[in-house]
Amino acid sequence: MSSKKRYEGWLMLDHTASPGIPEDTARRMGLNPREVCEGKRMEAATIACGHCPGVFIKNPDRVRERGYCRLCDHYVCDPCHAAMHAPNYVHRTRWALLDAALNAATHGRSFDSSQPSKAVSIIVP
Repeated sequence: MSSKKRYEGWLMLDHTASPGIPEDTARRMGLNPREVCEGKRMEAATIACGHCPGVFIKNPDRVRERGYCRLCDHYVCDPCHAAMHAPNYVHRTRWALLDAALNAATHGRSFDSSQPSKAVSIIVP
């Protein structure tokens, strides 16, 4: 059995030679201002959601279980995990969504993420 650690990425914010991120901005981003201020370097594990383009920083202090999809064998973010339990949920991976968006773009149609299998035509007068 392979480890789920294979899904982890890595983020490094190096401010050893820069003014860093302002405290209010760091808080809005969900970062500890003391870790991203001037002269500091922050390193953290990241996880990409298997169902959307989102990438999030792994919280090592998290108590509740992370969202996981058995169909695509991948971690999912909290909003996607909640959506998975909706009665009309249709399973689509982030790669399927990207493929549908690129396919729609190459055919000159707009992409509706709520209906990834159907690209909506753009009507130009």
